[in-house]
Amino acid sequence: MNLADLNKIALAMVIPGKGLLAADESSGTIKKRFDAIKVDSTEDSRRDYREMLFRSQEAMSKYISGVILYDETIWQNAKDGTPLVKLIEQAGAIPGIKVDEGTQALPNCPGELVTVGLDKLAERLKKYYERGARFAKWRAVIDIGSGAGSRGIPTMTAIRVNAHALARYAALCQAAQIVPIVEPEVLMDGDHDIDRCYEVTQRVLNRTFQELRVQRVALEGMILKPNMAISGKKCPKQASVQEVAEKTIRLLKSCVPAAVPGIAFLSGGQSDEEATAHLDAMNKIGHLPWRLTFSYGRALQAAPQKAWSGKPDNVPAGQRAFSHRARMNGLASTGNWEAGLEKQAA
Repeated sequence: MNLADLNKIALAMVIPGKGLLAADESSGTIKKRFDAIKVDSTEDSRRDYREMLFRSQEAMSKYISGVILYDETIWQNAKDGTPLVKLIEQAGAIPGIKVDEGTQALPNCPGELVTVGLDKLAERLKKYYERGARFAKWRAVIDIGSGAGSRGIPTMTAIRVNAHALARYAALCQAAQIVPIVEPEVLMDGDHDIDRCYEVTQRVLNRTFQELRVQRVALEGMILKPNMAISGKKCPKQASVQEVAEKTIRLLKSCVPAAVPGIAFLSGGQSDEEATAHLDAMNKIGHLPWRLTFSYGRALQAAPQKAWSGKPDNVPAGQRAFSHRARMNGLASTGNWEAGLEKQAA
């Protein structure tokens, strides 16, 4: 492992003014997104859509530091035969790859999940590195129970098992000279309030860093991709932007060592503008030991998907919509976003 090189890539991923595009939706997830815009999900339509994003010169060169790809996408070529990873590199961004293989039910823990995909991961990482990937992503999913009888969720079992898998994945990545994005996501589904989210996320992050240390992962050569401290979607009292920002910063300062180069938040079901406003408010607080930026999927892609709607004639409109969202989040990553800028939409 060359830690200096890993650290250099990690810092480039969270360079001020830029963030990560999560274009790593599984075939099932992207089919749901395409169904919503009445587009058939085929290998070609998925390729055309992602090619549109990667050829958005303004967005990719000015506001996107890296792109998380799905296994299908990393091997695909653009219509003119150029590998999609080359389009990303030509724009000055870093190609990355999602390496987990989804979730399975966790034995003896009804309603809870564990992420799988560690078998043969070392071999897969070698191939991804040869293809151009310089960072990877693994997502652990932690649910907060709601309703009678499920207050015991998440169990300590689910937290420990997922933290252990995240750390094993991270160690394998670094051995393959690939920067791991460590993503323990506490879901915002449910009716819990922000304080319950804070408490669960604190337990999850503390356990995750404990496991990372046990497995000798070099913190300087990784990126954390956490959820924000936020109210559940069904909670009758939604926390304000300022409360989300203040509590998330407090939470991270209590759990995340300063050695970590950067934190790239997931949007986790927030609306486009909410995800941007929360990131901006955190960066306005400032004086942080790590860089804070975005690693958004839906919050960057919902607008361009709708504008594109599968029609070649709509590619410029889709690219304008993508560039606008990328710019808004780029500004938020330095605390320079204002709500008024949204009205200058593409």
